[in-house]
Amino acid sequence: MTKNLPQSPQGQDGTLGFEAFRSMDRMREALAAQMTGGLSPAALALAVFDWSIHLAMAPGKRLELAYKAMTKLQRLATHMAAARLCPDTPPCIEPLPGDHRFRAEGWQKQPWRFWSQAFLLNQQWWHNATREVPGVTPHHEEVISFAARQWLDIFSPSNNPFGNPEVIGKALATGGANFVQGFQNWLEDASRLAAGQPSAGTEDFVVGRNVAGTPGQVVWRNHLIELIQYAPATETVRPEPVLIVPAWIMKYYILDLSPQNSLIRYLVGQGHTVFCISWRNPTAEDRDLTMDDYRRLGVMAALDGINAIVPGQKVHAAGYCLGGTLLSIAAAAMAHAGDDRLASLTLLAAQTDFTEPGELALFIDHSQMHFLESMMWNRGYLSADQMAGAFQLLRSNDLIWSRLVHDYLMGERTPMFDIMAWNADSTRMPYRMHAEYLQRLYIDNELASGRFMVDGRPAALQNIRVPLFVVGTERDHMAPWPSVYKVHQLCDTDITFVLTGGGHNAGILSEPGTGHRHFRVALKRMADPYLAPAEWLESAAEKEGSWWLEWADWLAAQSSGPQVPPPGAGAPERGYPALAAAPGTYVLQR
Repeated sequence: MTKNLPQSPQGQDGTLGFEAFRSMDRMREALAAQMTGGLSPAALALAVFDWSIHLAMAPGKRLELAYKAMTKLQRLATHMAAARLCPDTPPCIEPLPGDHRFRAEGWQKQPWRFWSQAFLLNQQWWHNATREVPGVTPHHEEVISFAARQWLDIFSPSNNPFGNPEVIGKALATGGANFVQGFQNWLEDASRLAAGQPSAGTEDFVVGRNVAGTPGQVVWRNHLIELIQYAPATETVRPEPVLIVPAWIMKYYILDLSPQNSLIRYLVGQGHTVFCISWRNPTAEDRDLTMDDYRRLGVMAALDGINAIVPGQKVHAAGYCLGGTLLSIAAAAMAHAGDDRLASLTLLAAQTDFTEPGELALFIDHSQMHFLESMMWNRGYLSADQMAGAFQLLRSNDLIWSRLVHDYLMGERTPMFDIMAWNADSTRMPYRMHAEYLQRLYIDNELASGRFMVDGRPAALQNIRVPLFVVGTERDHMAPWPSVYKVHQLCDTDITFVLTGGGHNAGILSEPGTGHRHFRVALKRMADPYLAPAEWLESAAEKEGSWWLEWADWLAAQSSGPQVPPPGAGAPERGYPALAAAPGTYVLQR
């Protein structure tokens, strides 16, 4: 019977012939991913089993939970009795920071106050039930706690049209017209989703017109990038140009959004010659592009072009999110090879150590990794819709439930603004590159451990000697600031660290002149002792305003000489002619 088994060209003991069997598994998982939003059911099942079996074997933990349940019931009963006598009685439990579901005035009246207090106490009990169960793997503990929170949020009284005083008030005021309008909003969103169209209102933000509108020229194009050189806005410029390496997971123009909050436009206005990479939107034909291709055809090709256009000058390189991680790899490899073309390095919400990457790690383990690989293997790339579920769950109250209440129950449309429109303009990621990124950085943490190899040599961050300017944001779900802060443990150089308010995107877009901005900043010189994140937070004084001003002063301090006339657009004589007006063509790819 063995003679009928598939065999490889290398013989019966080879493995190539069995790829058909593996393909069957990948196809099954790719089909399953369409129903699970890209989340591995096996990963969740493992977490549930780990938690439940250890809870069943922990009588002390179960008794503790029973005691806490009785205590919370007593707290709720006592509060309600006190509230009947004095309506101004303070609540017995407050929502978690950032939870605004029960802040409206209607929630302070009965019976809605009782429902909200009961829900919050129940939420707190489940937090206790899913934490500190003896023997549970820490990763599984995080997964099960997160899953319990998501499940509870489904049944939040704020999501119930008959349990939400705001919805009831709107229905009484409009005679139920809010439900009619909400149904129309739902129909429009559902039809757009089925047709593969972006959300309503995104059509008001046109790339090259009211977003991504800073004047410039594409001066280099290869298979992976367009290099944009922005037109000067001052009579003279600082001698060293600035290169911006954005993340390839989304379009580059998050850093050149509307004119008033464009970081690129601000840098040009400060007298910098600014270059920016615009990544190509890959297709199935690009499935075999690697991380090293992104380094060579992206960062290194851009540096070659800048050196030709602005010869004899070092470059201030800045990377955002994944672009910052890639830039740090390129800088470490350059340092090992003796390539000294960088004058400084700026990392914006970019991780270099992935041991504590925040809630995103909930969706990255060996089971989920295999599931993702199967999804990407099937198409040749990872599209935004394949992981949309995971990213929305990270901020479900903001991205799912608040929209359900506002748009569908209240019958009001959430106004579209530039960041939301940009977020809807998604890109894809090649199969091989993204698989390498997740395996080598998130799972194996090769970069922080000095095992990430480039051209056969380790890309060790300890070899970087140029000064660093590193920015973390307080409410970052993608790159939590304590994780970004770990660069202090990896680089032997002067590091200026900034912690700014806001999240992963809004914290970086911190234009001067806008109110309610704040940040903390501190310089750690190479010889200074290391401070833990909590120590740093305590010692770094808070400043009002935008961190952009701090960065501008820092870049000016790194400048090597007086200002010079701005360079021309491109260098045709060196093979870098002006090819097209900014924002170029790659950013328009769908």
